[in-house]
Amino acid sequence: MGKLLKTGWYVLYVRSRYERKVDELLKENGLESFLPIVTTIRKWSDRQKKLEIPLFSSYVFVNIKTSMDFHKTLSVEGACSFIRFGSEYGIVKDEEINKIKFLVDADSVKDIKVDNESYEEGEVMLIQYGSLAGIECEVININNENKIIVRLDSINQGITATVPSNYLSKISKAV
Repeated sequence: MGKLLKTGWYVLYVRSRYERKVDELLKENGLESFLPIVTTIRKWSDRQKKLEIPLFSSYVFVNIKTSMDFHKTLSVEGACSFIRFGSEYGIVKDEEINKIKFLVDADSVKDIKVDNESYEEGEVMLIQYGSLAGIECEVININNENKIIVRLDSINQGITATVPSNYLSKISKAV
């Protein structure tokens, strides 16, 4: 690959509500893509419905290995551009992709939401049990529920989820 392009998971910005279609088209073109999907309950005045929605609105993660992959990705219908921070493309580390996969696949984790707000430093914990075992997280207590924040520094996002408190063990106090 050229000097300017690195291999790794790039964040592809896609047309609104085209995440699934773009993910499908990328896979059809032989590219490795990842679209994290979460189940949520939407309430209307007359009913409730369970919906499966993308965790990151308008984002699809694409594993770019060659410059040809880079160009093939941008040629897919609905793909807009790769996310940049200044002149650098936003590349997500493999370990962060694995954290996202653990969170969306875990049955014991509920109420998964994404935010990019900065929180005050809290206790840093290690998840001991379940499919999230081994992941470090920051714990916040909201409405007497144990919520965790898994930070994705490479794209400046945080994932908030609710996990059972007995799954957590202390590591250290954040500075």
